[in-house]
Amino acid sequence: MLKLFLILLFLLPTYSVFGEQYQSQDDFLKGVFSENPPKPKILWINKTLKKQVKKILDHKPGFLRTRYWKKDSLSVWILDEIGKTQPITVGIVIENNTIKRIKVLAFRESRGWEVKHDFFTDQFKGTNLNSDLKLDKPIDGISGATLSVHALTKIARIALLFNQYIQK
Repeated sequence: MLKLFLILLFLLPTYSVFGEQYQSQDDFLKGVFSENPPKPKILWINKTLKKQVKKILDHKPGFLRTRYWKKDSLSVWILDEIGKTQPITVGIVIENNTIKRIKVLAFRESRGWEVKHDFFTDQFKGTNLNSDLKLDKPIDGISGATLSVHALTKIARIALLFNQYIQK
């Protein structure tokens, strides 16, 4: 019985050991919208958006729709992207087509967790999306967290793309 327990212990996914939630979606939304978030809306990923998202991610998107919250010129997106093997959950606040804030809500990888810190995420403030679907300013990497940096950069680009789409 002990052998079976030890085998099962070693077979557990590593993200359960390393995964950490820093802030819930509800708490993030309450912080952005002063305790009174609007009802979520749905953005369906049509063929045009799917093609653009695939270009940004370098793989097909794993979703057909996404929720967002919008009030006046402010929109909030909560998106996931794989770092190395596990999803990273990120909240992005966009105002007037510019990133106002980006925050890692949950990180499930064993490495690269440094992307959760303000010294990294503050780089995204004030960024926009150019016509090539790239950010209009460079984002400095973190040694040992390359895949996490890439994941957050992709999420930022997708949120800006989606925000542009809902503004039309």
